[in-house]
Amino acid sequence: SVAGGEEKSLYATTQRTHACGELSVADVGKVVKLQGWASRVRDKGAVVFLLLRDRYGDVQATVTDQSTQELKEKAKEVRPECVVEVTGTVQKRDDGAINPNMKTGEVEVIVSDVKVLSRTKSLPFAIDDAKIDTEAKEETRLRYRYLDLRRATMQKAIQMRHKAAMAVRTFLDGKGFLEIETPFLIRATPEGARDFVVPSRVHPGDWFALPQSPQMYKQT
Repeated sequence: SVAGGEEKSLYATTQRTHACGELSVADVGKVVKLQGWASRVRDKGAVVFLLLRDRYGDVQATVTDQSTQELKEKAKEVRPECVVEVTGTVQKRDDGAINPNMKTGEVEVIVSDVKVLSRTKSLPFAIDDAKIDTEAKEETRLRYRYLDLRRATMQKAIQMRHKAAMAVRTFLDGKGFLEIETPFLIRATPEGARDFVVPSRVHPGDWFALPQSPQMYKQT
């Protein structure tokens, strides 16, 4: 549907009006509701800046010095990687405040309400590509894979894999091919459900098994 004569965002749901990474100067003046992770929180006393992130990008949400004390206190409760819902009005940034390194760097959201939908505990490592290589071991990243997959580098890899797979499928479909899934074998693991195993003819004493858990592919 279209509200107030405005075209509805492609990413709109019953919980949000826009995705964080899609806002631009064309949206200036619109009242939006966003949901995402709080990448960074900067408390300047009278002003609080929240960098809100989802899979489509990030945008700055600002609690100004004109906001109520109650709103400021709610914003100051936000911690990095909390899931946050922000309601506010899109405003063009001053020329000196434009961030050319952000897709949404020409605008910010002036917050009228903020809700913490899900709080986070102390993070085992910073979800920041600039720090991850020096601050987190691979074992730690794999243990907390659900956090590691939030990083920009991992998100780009997932998107690239998806696009490559879609390109191959689209090409082959256009040539009349059918995609038929067949069982495939992997090295057996000692834990988990019972495997359907097949002895290796090349390596006596070794066995292959049908995969039981897709999680193992998220860790490779």
